[in-house]
Amino acid sequence: MDAIKLLIDQHRKLEAQMKAAVEAREPKARAASLARVGDDLTKHLTSEEEVFYPAVKAKRTEDILLESLEEHLSLKRLLADLLTLDPSAETWEPKFKVLKEQSEHHHKEEEENLFPKVRKTLDGAELEDLGQRMLAMQQQLQRAGDPREAVVEQTDAATPLK
Repeated sequence: MDAIKLLIDQHRKLEAQMKAAVEAREPKARAASLARVGDDLTKHLTSEEEVFYPAVKAKRTEDILLESLEEHLSLKRLLADLLTLDPSAETWEPKFKVLKEQSEHHHKEEEENLFPKVRKTLDGAELEDLGQRMLAMQQQLQRAGDPREAVVEQTDAATPLK
């Protein structure tokens, strides 16, 4: 699968999951929604940081990638906070809404600024290869179990650009 198509499809899926999580009222439903969002968001961020960003690093994209990594750090911090917060707490919904809004902002910036530049620098075969590598990494993270749990240890600093 084309890496950019994969990422855009995952953006839409995450946005739909986050919308459903915000609408959840019962603590058990919130916790289940957070687990799904947390796992999918973690797999998405990790595959971007470990596979996609290093592959597309070029002088024309480095500034965008560095900003994206800082945005990832912010998302990880919010997710880590939510993972330790009781879903019935009055601050759960506002904090989750901030996670949702920051995710949507990040998606928009990638789709409007980064992805068009990447399309100009990588051909179809390269994008297909990247997509396959990202999917493989995401599947490996899921098989290892509860990818979201790793985020708690990734909140000190942004992941360095490789």
